[in-house]
Amino acid sequence: MPKPVVAIVGRPNVGKSMLFNKLIGKRMSIVEDTPGVTRDRLYADCEWCGRSFTLVDTGGIEPQTDSEILRFMRDQAEIAIQNADVIVFMTDLQTGLTASDHDVANMLLKSHKPIILAVNKADSVGAPPAEFYEFYNLGLGDPIPISAVHGHGTGDLLERCVEYFPEDDAPEIQDDSIKVALIGKPNVGKSSLTNQILGEERVIVSDMAGTTRDAVDSAFENEYGKYVFIDTAGIRKKSKVNDDIEKFSVLRASLAVERSDVCLIMIDAQEGVTEQYTKVAGIAHDAGKACIIVVNKWDLVEKDDKTLKKQEEQIRKDLSYMTYAPILFISAKTGQRVGKLFELINSVYSESCKRITTGMLNNVLADAVARVQPPTDRGKRLKVYYITQTGVCPPNFVIFCNDAKLFHFSYRRYLENKLREVFGFEGTPLRVVIRQKGENG
Repeated sequence: MPKPVVAIVGRPNVGKSMLFNKLIGKRMSIVEDTPGVTRDRLYADCEWCGRSFTLVDTGGIEPQTDSEILRFMRDQAEIAIQNADVIVFMTDLQTGLTASDHDVANMLLKSHKPIILAVNKADSVGAPPAEFYEFYNLGLGDPIPISAVHGHGTGDLLERCVEYFPEDDAPEIQDDSIKVALIGKPNVGKSSLTNQILGEERVIVSDMAGTTRDAVDSAFENEYGKYVFIDTAGIRKKSKVNDDIEKFSVLRASLAVERSDVCLIMIDAQEGVTEQYTKVAGIAHDAGKACIIVVNKWDLVEKDDKTLKKQEEQIRKDLSYMTYAPILFISAKTGQRVGKLFELINSVYSESCKRITTGMLNNVLADAVARVQPPTDRGKRLKVYYITQTGVCPPNFVIFCNDAKLFHFSYRRYLENKLREVFGFEGTPLRVVIRQKGENG
């Protein structure tokens, strides 16, 4: 189940970024008394009472404005509202209730989302002052007095948010579709590939970068199975992201990766792997998703009998942390090799769900240790006792040893390669945790 999304919204300079920083426990948002400082959308993982969620800091909303920057911020905040599960509407006790607060409240009510009214700058401990009660006039229920500076009332605020989250043990709707996220730089052909697969113009295709700002889901079924293709907005370098709405699309793409089973990392065959491609691929790798590297626009490349091999070797070199991911060269425009995607998607998804018995794992471990002795340090040798699998999607393993400090990264990589050599795991990252014998948890 994807994490709930909580968006902090309100007019400029009410303390949204201060609250965001307080809740996530670090200074991530710029905090300043100048309205409009927060323009790019920031988001972070947060946790309260054992529940994890994504917290989004939005720019200030000015419902009526001629400023182009403020209009961008308002539009982008509206996107945040559309995609939030819970909205925290922040107001300012010191300024009091304003006409803009009424306008923002009316805009939020149209979203039909749970709205929690937070009255910030209630810095004094004890009963709130008389001015606090005028915020009942917004018609949003009981306001919660908070102090983003000192943290007063933030626990009550988070508890109210959690009340609107779906139950942890709520039965999920059974869906045997494989969810496939298409990620990559703008204009790499994600929408064209989606349309080629669906056989219709389901997604707008344009040569102008940034056309797809939302993550668009398209269900599809063929002889290979059921799929949901998630066409995401292109992720570009921060220095090139000058449109506030487009900045929020990076969050949308990241959330799409999180709820996917398989990620198609799309690369432009004419460009090759750039620094930005490594960052895009890193989002999927860090999320532990099964991955396929899809090299698009192969029909536009002048090639001989060595071109494919050379480009594949270069991709392996540039994406050295993803050697497990298969590479497929396609043309979304002509349909070349697009049909082969489905077998690969099924294969890498199956590998990410694979479970190996403890007995088989320890047989491989014993053989690997016998072939290459564990390292020593100052006369003390690493002893590897036991391995077990603790989860799937991606496959998770725990290795027990006598001293975790002796477990060098290179030896961990050696054992991981042995697991892949014997059991496959093509297309999926592996998570290997080293635990010292007797260590709790």
